Amino acid sequence: MATLDQLAERIERLLLRHDELKRTNALLEQQVSVLSAERDSLRSRLAAARSRVDALLERIGADEARGDAP
Repeated sequence: MATLDQLAERIERLLLRHDELKRTNALLEQQVSVLSAERDSLRSRLAAARSRVDALLERIGADEARGDAP
């Protein structure tokens, strides 16, 4: 059976590991937050680009229908 000192030492190591994991988790949560914001920004930019492309395609179609296309 483990002695009291061995148990105390093991508990101390577990507490240190717990603190280390909490810090790591906080950093990972921060990275997820940053990456989520970047993803949302990229999605917004993509939607805006799609709108511009759609508008250009509509203009091309309208020009072709009028016979203005080169």
